Amino acid sequence: MSVIQSTPTRRRHRLAALGAALALAAVPAVAAPSAEAASCAVTWGSLAKTSAPLVTGRVAAVRAGHHPCYDRLVLDMTGRAPGYDVRYVRTVYTEGGGFPVPLAGGARLAVVVRKGATRIPTMPSVAGYPTFRQVRWAGSFEGYTTIGLGVRARLPFRVFTLVDSVHGTSRLVVDVAHHW
Repeated sequence: MSVIQSTPTRRRHRLAALGAALALAAVPAVAAPSAEAASCAVTWGSLAKTSAPLVTGRVAAVRAGHHPCYDRLVLDMTGRAPGYDVRYVRTVYTEGGGFPVPLAGGARLAVVVRKGATRIPTMPSVAGYPTFRQVRWAGSFEGYTTIGLGVRARLPFRVFTLVDSVHGTSRLVVDVAHHW
């Protein structure tokens, strides 16, 4: 009966294989990014967004919604899409009076549309939203309407308009991301 003795070379190979197996077992598995996390990658930025046209019509309603990657503010308007100026500010001021509008949150967006309002629309409740903290009416004067939007922090946002030419209405949409 013959016994195969372990040679120093075989021992080194076995130890190397055992060491590699232990190293792999000790390294925590890295989870692949989820589809939702990948779809939440934003490139919007936090600088002012503006558009110039001044058109007739009025702000008819203001509403808010919350999505997996961002919170959304929508201004429903009569007539064509308006010009707008949406930017982070230290303080939102009332149109015509210049009084500060207090807002909850770590940052404030002034949403200014170049349309008037014949009545003050009801501001939506954003309680429980990941990013929005408060929406406040700041007034309408000489064809300009301002709405203050309190947000959790200075986060990236985008602004765009939608037009419904069949019904003669338009919308201004402001999306603020939940994260950078």
